[in-house]
Amino acid sequence: MSERASRGGSSSRRSRTRSRSRTARAELLFSVSHIERLLREGHYAQRLSSSAPVYLAAIIQYLTSKILELAGDEAQKTGRRCITPELVDMAVHNNALLSGFFGTTTISQVAPPWE
Repeated sequence: MSERASRGGSSSRRSRTRSRSRTARAELLFSVSHIERLLREGHYAQRLSSSAPVYLAAIIQYLTSKILELAGDEAQKTGRRCITPELVDMAVHNNALLSGFFGTTTISQVAPPWE
């Protein structure tokens, strides 16, 4: 009993705050620190704002979730249970906005259409 009283009890433990990562604070799944490191190593600009990697991580997470959602819809339409690179390619090219954005991008394991 005297040991607990001398340390201040459990209230001193609650007053300490655990540091949270920038990814956790922004409630993202993509690592903000990793994206910041890639931006700094790429030498895209002389100076980098503290919010730039957070914003870029949010954009990448949104685009990834949208593409996977559309690819999942394509998989359901074709009666498949797994998302394949072909379904990702079909999902991107069937969406007008994504098709324009990823127009010149080659998705791995998918042959370009013969025209």
